[in-house]
Amino acid sequence: MATDQLPPPRDTVTERYGPRVHRAVHHGAFLLLAGALVFVGAMIVAQVGYGSSYSLKDNFISDLGAAHCGEFNASGSAGRYVCSPWNAVFDVGIIVMGLCAVFAVILLRTAFPVRRSRTVGLILLGLMGLGSIGVGFSPEDVNVTVHSICALCAFLGGALGLMVLGFAMFRDTRWGGFRTYTMVSGLVSFVALVLFLTGTYAGLGVGGMERLIVAPVLLWSVVVGVHLARIPTFAPRLLPKSSEP
Repeated sequence: MATDQLPPPRDTVTERYGPRVHRAVHHGAFLLLAGALVFVGAMIVAQVGYGSSYSLKDNFISDLGAAHCGEFNASGSAGRYVCSPWNAVFDVGIIVMGLCAVFAVILLRTAFPVRRSRTVGLILLGLMGLGSIGVGFSPEDVNVTVHSICALCAFLGGALGLMVLGFAMFRDTRWGGFRTYTMVSGLVSFVALVLFLTGTYAGLGVGGMERLIVAPVLLWSVVVGVHLARIPTFAPRLLPKSSEP
């Protein structure tokens, strides 16, 4: 075992200088970044396979993961023809993103001060990950009820999670200007979700509004993943323990 990996002796304590993170945070940052990039890549590939009939404005994101070709009639919506030959790419991509998110929130917990907002925010991001996994395993044309519930969990978990984590970042030198960025990203995603659920698409179409829910969270994952990966890891400095009782 390398010397720098050995636990400190019992008669020492550690001291920390400046904004640093534990090594586990770097692993979590990589998962956060990788999950977002894998999902974006999967969407692009699936859309290429779908062909020119796919519309970013008029098609749902989940149409890319439809398991069959044919007319699909979700509850409360008009029937539409969907056909995504590379649906497996999309479904695997969103499952991978969900798994990355779940493990990332476990590894990233020490990047935030110990407070209730950290716990709640990370749980919500974990819910986003679990919802994403459920979406991948339940395509819209296979089980629309489960698919819709999982999608709502993913949307709500991402939006609310960022808003709450913004509070967890206060008075921590590792975050700085990311506090406002995180809260605004969550707020934009949440407002877009409300508009989406009420059928108010503001000229963006159903697909455009759905992407406005997802995009801020994906972009945040990339930006914050890079940010955390750049922060030096915690290198303990061993100091003698006080001899006082």
